[in-house]
Amino acid sequence: MFKHTHPYQPFIQPDTSKLIVGTLPPPRFSTGELLEKDVNFCYGSYYNSLWLYIDKIHNLNLKYDNSQEAIDERKAFLITHKIGVCDIVESCERDKMDASDLGMKNIKLRNLLGYLKAHPSIKTLLFTGGNSKNGPEYFFRRHLKDFGLKLEVVSSEVPRVHQFTLNDGLNGVETTTRIIKTVSLTSGSGAANISISKLPLYKHLKAKNPQFNTTEFRVMQYREFF
Repeated sequence: MFKHTHPYQPFIQPDTSKLIVGTLPPPRFSTGELLEKDVNFCYGSYYNSLWLYIDKIHNLNLKYDNSQEAIDERKAFLITHKIGVCDIVESCERDKMDASDLGMKNIKLRNLLGYLKAHPSIKTLLFTGGNSKNGPEYFFRRHLKDFGLKLEVVSSEVPRVHQFTLNDGLNGVETTTRIIKTVSLTSGSGAANISISKLPLYKHLKAKNPQFNTTEFRVMQYREFF
């Protein structure tokens, strides 16, 4: 049994307005056994395509290696665009040393609502996946339920958009309330390619241009939010 603990603290600035929410990076980021093209930072796995999409959208020409420069490039982008990262899983146990969400057991969640209350500038959560079991939206719904809250549908089109009302009061003190929007982006994992291929919009774009692929679809979708 492997105890998989998140290796990174949330990356949030005083003016952060959007928060990327995933689950956990692959176990090698917790054990320190990085691959040559991995970056020792949030979503640093070379096989996690989030930074590849952001790179394409903004023409950043990012480095993909274990250097401090590669880390600093990503932090600079996030700070400039007022984007933070706070994955929702603090730790879990695994029978296999892989990054499968379904392989997580005895899961401990972070108090994401606590981070939201401590950072009132945050208005949007960007989930790196939908409501499938053990995905970030799935866990966040469970987290909200513990506080008597739930997501309300804003748009059922992919990427699905929800919202909820948050009381910013700390320690039970009533203050202001604000609307938090959530966006469930299509996962960057290869497994999501099957679901993308079934989407009417993807089929339409593919019919118009046979060269159009799932990577371009994600870049098109992510562009609005990054």
